[in-house]
Amino acid sequence: LCRQVRSVAEVSALLRIPLGVVRVVIADMAAEGLVHVHQPQLEAGKPDLNLLERVLSGLRRL
Repeated sequence: LCRQVRSVAEVSALLRIPLGVVRVVIADMAAEGLVHVHQPQLEAGKPDLNLLERVLSGLRRL
C-alpha cells in the first residue's frame, strides 16, 4: 500500500476506513516499529505545491 510516502488521510481514503481509525492503527504500528512516520516538511513555511496539486486532483475526482 505505501511503497511511497503517503499522508494518513490518503491511507484512510485508499482503504475506505475512517481517518480516526487509521490514525490509531498507524500509531500502534509505529510503536511496534512496523512503519516509519515522518513529519511534513515545509520549506520556510510555504505549502508543498505537489501536495496541493494532489489534493486538488483528488477533490476534482469526487
